[in-house]
Amino acid sequence: MEICAVQYDSPGREDRSRRSLNKEWVELTNTSRRTINLDGWTLKNEDGDTYTFHHYRLEGRTTLRIHTGRGHDTDNDLYMDRRNYVWDNHSDTATLRNDHHRFIDDESWSRHHHGGGRHH
Repeated sequence: MEICAVQYDSPGREDRSRRSLNKEWVELTNTSRRTINLDGWTLKNEDGDTYTFHHYRLEGRTTLRIHTGRGHDTDNDLYMDRRNYVWDNHSDTATLRNDHHRFIDDESWSRHHHGGGRHH
């Protein structure tokens, strides 16, 4: 399981609208062939804002996008249901931990190194 992309700077006007908040996201990819149960896993920023996965299983070789704003969860899109941005545009770290709080992956960025969202 890895963080494969982060769109931390929502494109367009940052007006905290649902549309703008949902353009801020983190993508996770299950790089294995087996389904992973993400129940109890967490995705956290440097300020401690945490999203906890509930009753979600990610099939092998599949990518999931976690949006900051509100929406209806689907197989490939989950929503944090937040009304404020989570990922700092200038520098932050997204950290993924499993249900035993073990480190799985992280992605860091700093605006002076590169702009926009980071993609591997």
